[in-house]
Amino acid sequence: MPEKRIDWTNAGTLIALAILVGTELVGASWAAGWALSGLFQLGATIGRVMEVVFIVIGFVGLYYFMRKAVDHEPFRH
Repeated sequence: MPEKRIDWTNAGTLIALAILVGTELVGASWAAGWALSGLFQLGATIGRVMEVVFIVIGFVGLYYFMRKAVDHEPFRH
């Protein structure tokens, strides 16, 4: 079975997409954790925990987003 070659145009698109969407999604998640902990005056420790939880949620969302992106824009032919 021949080895599949990388289509660098599609790979570059996916890398740029991961950087752009990842920055937005993880940054917004982090800000949401910070804002909610401040809004409810939960204190510094609980605030940090909420930030971490929301950041993890952002990375999980990015993971599933990128799985769909790779399905629609395959980089190996």
